[in-house]
Amino acid sequence: MAVSIRPARLEDLEGYLACLDRVARERIYIAFTAAPSPQQAQGFMAQMLKRRLPFVVAEAATEGIVGWCDIYAEPDSDQRPGFGHVGRLGMGLDSGHRRQGLGEAMLHAALDQTAHCGIERVELQVYASNAPAIALYRKFGFETEGMKRRARKIDGRYDDILIMARLRPPQA
Repeated sequence: MAVSIRPARLEDLEGYLACLDRVARERIYIAFTAAPSPQQAQGFMAQMLKRRLPFVVAEAATEGIVGWCDIYAEPDSDQRPGFGHVGRLGMGLDSGHRRQGLGEAMLHAALDQTAHCGIERVELQVYASNAPAIALYRKFGFETEGMKRRARKIDGRYDDILIMARLRPPQA
C-alpha cells in the first residue's frame, strides 16, 4: 500500500482530524480520548502552517491521512521570554499502519524541519506502557529526563509518563 510522507496543508484538516480521533478513541497512546473541535484543530493547524513549524502527515493512496507528526513551539514573548527554542512533539498513526516504518519516516521529516525555525530542543511525553514509541524516540536520540509516576488513570489503569527530550547543538 502506497503511503507518502509530506508537509501538512490546510486542506488536510478533515483527514487529520479524523485520524486524530481514531487514535484518540483507542484511549492508549495519546492524552486525547476524542479529537478536539474542528475550530480548535483548524486554529492549531493554521498557526502551525503560518509559523512554518514542523508538521507532516502520512497519506495513504486509498485511505487519506493515516498519521501525523508535529512539533509545536510557543513564540517568545515579553511575558515568557526564553522558550522559543523549545518544541513539543505530537504524533499518531492509525493502527493498521503501525510497525511499517511510517512513524520513523514522519519523525525524521519533522525533525529535519526544526533547524529552519530555531527549535533546538524537542521534548515529549510518552506513556511508559508504549514500548514501541519509546524505542523509536531513543533511536532518534531522545533521552529520558524524568518520569511522572501514576500520571494517568484511565479505565481503572494507571500509567506512568516518561518525559523525554532531544537536544541539537545551538546555531552559531
